[in-house]
Amino acid sequence: MTHTKTAVVTGANKGIGFEIARRLAAEGYRVFLGARDRGRGEAAAAKLRAQGLDAHWLELDVTDDESTISAAEKLAAQTGTLDVLVNNAGIAEGFGISPLEEPIEITKKVYEVNVFGPIRVTQAFMPLLKGSKAGRIVMMSSELGSIQSLLDPGNEFYAINALGYNSSKSALNAATVSIAKAAEPFGIKVNAADPGYTATEMNGNSGYRTVEQAAEVAVKLATLGEDGPTAGYFNHNGVLPW
Repeated sequence: MTHTKTAVVTGANKGIGFEIARRLAAEGYRVFLGARDRGRGEAAAAKLRAQGLDAHWLELDVTDDESTISAAEKLAAQTGTLDVLVNNAGIAEGFGISPLEEPIEITKKVYEVNVFGPIRVTQAFMPLLKGSKAGRIVMMSSELGSIQSLLDPGNEFYAINALGYNSSKSALNAATVSIAKAAEPFGIKVNAADPGYTATEMNGNSGYRTVEQAAEVAVKLATLGEDGPTAGYFNHNGVLPW
């Protein structure tokens, strides 16, 4: 019997997350769109189903333990395995505020979504990922999390000094390495993806890359073969420096 591969994409009701979900569904995955809001989540899934794709809304708030555990349980009731998890949900706050003045409440809020969210979701769904024997986890990072890039005056993002956001992506990169090392014995590959400066609601559509371009690296990492890398950090040009 042919095994239909399954994927969960968090923050998938719009933007890059929605495009990643669309691409994976187009490649034959049964995709679950993680989203907090039922209306937005169901509408996004329905839009993909109208295109003939196997897509479903999965109620999931990455900042909430109970919501995350419940989502994993609901998925387990429908399938015994999870082949792909894309931790896409994220927020960007604190830009334009000096790191010397950023309120700790903002930093905590950013970390809750951008760092603790992916960790929380990954741990909750790990039993299903282990069942795949070849699970793939993609952490949606940013070049703003690359310490080497931010220390390079020639880098296009050198002047962007957002304390909470930048450091949250650096922390996510570190978590990617740690989780990848622990998950490797189970055949699971874990990598960080930088979609680039993409036009999304998060940045007022000021980015110069399209969501289609941004989704490319995540989809590539989500569908890696057995010889693919793990514990890596990539953008559309290849390997990024940590």
